[in-house]
Amino acid sequence: MQYNIQDFIKLIAQLRNPNGGCPWDLKQNYQSMIPCLTEETYEVIDAIEKNDVENLREELGDLLMQVVFFSQLASEEKKFTFDDVVNEVAEKIVRRHPHVFGDKSANNEKEALERWNEIKAQEKQGQTDKSILAAIPHAFPALMRAQKMQKKCAKVSFDWDNLPDVIAKVEEELEEIKQELNRPHLMQEKVEEELGDFLFATVNMARHLNIDAEEALRKANQKFERRFRAVEQKLAAQGKSPAQSSLAEMDILWTEVKSEEN
Repeated sequence: MQYNIQDFIKLIAQLRNPNGGCPWDLKQNYQSMIPCLTEETYEVIDAIEKNDVENLREELGDLLMQVVFFSQLASEEKKFTFDDVVNEVAEKIVRRHPHVFGDKSANNEKEALERWNEIKAQEKQGQTDKSILAAIPHAFPALMRAQKMQKKCAKVSFDWDNLPDVIAKVEEELEEIKQELNRPHLMQEKVEEELGDFLFATVNMARHLNIDAEEALRKANQKFERRFRAVEQKLAAQGKSPAQSSLAEMDILWTEVKSEEN
């Protein structure tokens, strides 16, 4: 049997049916499903980064299930349906691409993005919160949200003029962390605040270098995991585990792994 989207919507509805549905699914609500949505989103990203096309197909299906499930919750509350979700996003695509579906023109990627942002700004004019930061979700990962805020502020010229000034700010924030650590009585909240300022400044430096901070950190995580796993393998070949090894021993192997990669 080849299922289509309407079949899938009915399957999710049956999971939520009080008569014969799944006890776990029946217990869920918008808030309880947020971790599932987050996890499935990052699993899609992971499949893309690994160039695992077969797994990507599966993970996209899992992500679609989240969209249909949330739509089912809303449908039960008589708020909207999955068809409403599809219709609204389709209308938005048509509306924000007049250079494709209308009589406007966009000669390159930059012009297309500018037209999209212009139309998006017009759509938001009726909002009560007029801040340029209003549209940035608080649920974004912290690095991503920092970069989004900085980009928004840069559009109204609230930004450093050049990279040396940005680097100087990073160095300034690092120095302030050192100052807090050198105080006779350590104030953890103050250290946390200064560390946050340092991270924010570092994200700003990434933005000025046209680097996505979230992506850069994700790649750094992958590199660390790859190298540490290689250290574990080298230790296993010696009949040892990390818990049975000293920092000096692991550091030597880490340097070996790093050298082998280079």
